[in-house]
Amino acid sequence: MNSHIQPADRLKNVSEYYFSTKLKEIAALNAAGKNIISLGIGSPDLPPSEATITELCAQAKQTDTHGYQSYNGIPELREAFSNWYQRWYGVSLNPQNEILPLIGSKEGIMHISMAFLNPGDRVLVPNPGYPTYASVSKLVQANVIEYDLTEDNGWQPDLEALEKQDLSGVKLMWVNYPNMPTGARPARDLFERLVAFGKKHNIVVCNDNPYSFILSTEYVSILQVDGAKDICIELNSMSKSHNMPGWRIGMLATNPAFLQWIINVKSNVDSGQFKPMLKAAIKALQANEDWYTHMNQVYSKRRTVAEKILNQLNCSWDPKQSGLFLWGRIPDNMKDAGTLADRVLYDANVFITPGFIFGSNGNRYVRLSLCCTEEKLREALQRIQTL
Repeated sequence: MNSHIQPADRLKNVSEYYFSTKLKEIAALNAAGKNIISLGIGSPDLPPSEATITELCAQAKQTDTHGYQSYNGIPELREAFSNWYQRWYGVSLNPQNEILPLIGSKEGIMHISMAFLNPGDRVLVPNPGYPTYASVSKLVQANVIEYDLTEDNGWQPDLEALEKQDLSGVKLMWVNYPNMPTGARPARDLFERLVAFGKKHNIVVCNDNPYSFILSTEYVSILQVDGAKDICIELNSMSKSHNMPGWRIGMLATNPAFLQWIINVKSNVDSGQFKPMLKAAIKALQANEDWYTHMNQVYSKRRTVAEKILNQLNCSWDPKQSGLFLWGRIPDNMKDAGTLADRVLYDANVFITPGFIFGSNGNRYVRLSLCCTEEKLREALQRIQTL
């Protein structure tokens, strides 16, 4: 390799995604015959609805569905997202200029950051929180300002403490409720306080909202607050709620001005999505309550076994948490989450996620994914019982 060629400076502040590197290690362990049970990544293991698959196949057979599509998706899908938000969240969205389909909501984090942040701007990022908020901020050369989420405060941001800080230069604030990794649901008035905070300080508040349907019957959105669209952007995804992680279909909702700025970025990055997938996504969004009820029955049974695993590891947890994971506090006599996770991986051949990857406030916690069959969860429990 030419030693005079160096990567861009922005790569000095980011590294390969934790799960990317860990999955390589697990693949090597499996190749050596270890048969690792993974309770790490939240990738739903069940298929979308039958109507969704049927529509995908039917549309893929058409001769006129294989060309480039619009950067803002087909009108029918935006209409379906609008109806979905109205039905389940009670939020009215104009499908013409307040909804933007995405190639997964992770893409949206990058597009929002590129649309709003200049080098040197500041971004409020939760600790613990989804690592992509911080890494994308660094890639666009913004400065990450962590704000603490703690168990004592119900994993909610302390906005009074933030008010006392120097907020000059802060352009964006990332929030994620229902929360990942902690499973915390927002306090009743949290969204109202976040909207008021954003308006007061001219900070765009971005709520990442892919988990509101999982182990919950109360569907929450920051856009339920009057005037939220003036200062907020909400990301949503079909990955978790409709078992479509590999399809990479998400969306964002906001006011027309913000949306157009984001389209200015997106239209220079991709060339739309495969139309049969977009047509099939419409069918998925039309699912009735039985679909969500059935999925939650499956996850509830898995959650019961996951709780037994945490019990076996002498971890404690909040039974009120929701979402696709179980977040547990490690015992006081354990050095840190990484030590426990490594012990479980190398001695029991079970992969659980150490909380430190979500920030320093996660160092005393581990996360278990419910995206694993009940049978495999029980096998994981049996393995851990031998430790």
